[in-house]
Amino acid sequence: METYFFGVLKALLAFVVILILARWLNKEQLSQLTFYDWIVGITIGSMAANLTNEPEGRILEHVVILVVFSAAAYLTGMMTVKSRPLRKLIEGEPTVVIHNGRILEHNMAKLHYNVDNLLNQLREKNVFNIEDVEFALLEGNGGLSVLLKSQKRPLTPSDLGIPTSYEGLSSEIIVDGQVIYQNLKQNNLDEQWLIAELRKRGYNSPRDIVLATLSSDGELYIDNKKDGTEHMVDVSD
Repeated sequence: METYFFGVLKALLAFVVILILARWLNKEQLSQLTFYDWIVGITIGSMAANLTNEPEGRILEHVVILVVFSAAAYLTGMMTVKSRPLRKLIEGEPTVVIHNGRILEHNMAKLHYNVDNLLNQLREKNVFNIEDVEFALLEGNGGLSVLLKSQKRPLTPSDLGIPTSYEGLSSEIIVDGQVIYQNLKQNNLDEQWLIAELRKRGYNSPRDIVLATLSSDGELYIDNKKDGTEHMVDVSD
């Protein structure tokens, strides 16, 4: 019984340590991670796994090792912010893989990057013809940035000379039934106004709402918990 107790205790300790270190390192979203970030994350995870397998007497030793490694990763990250050469060395830099509709095979070979990967990432950008591409750059995090030729880009209001009005960010007013009072205050509104608007639309309480947002031009969007989607078409297999 004691063995199981210490096993649970070590697992919880590893979880708490990883949670604290993850918040400390403050890593980006997975899609934005560089190869260096990925290696650091894998190493920290492996160290945490070893922590759960060690005898009770060596737990502190492994926690210290884990913290020291994370501190080194954190300091390296801070140094890359200050030093562009170091950032390029550790995180890599963009590489041109398409120029004027032509694939640059020699650049791709340096990166061990193949045509299948290139075509796949182009399709993810809704690009199906390489001749339409002016530049494509493979970023340090493995993402592909694409600049289409000017005649292949979608028209914008600016291209047509159409004036547009300012469109800012929407404010979250209700999330999962909870009123975000700070956002109401920032928009010079109060709960009475919100309740009145909800009642106009047939809702009795913020608890009935999944999400309510207020656009920069004062439009209130509401998504309630009962969307009436019982008769939606099922597109799954």
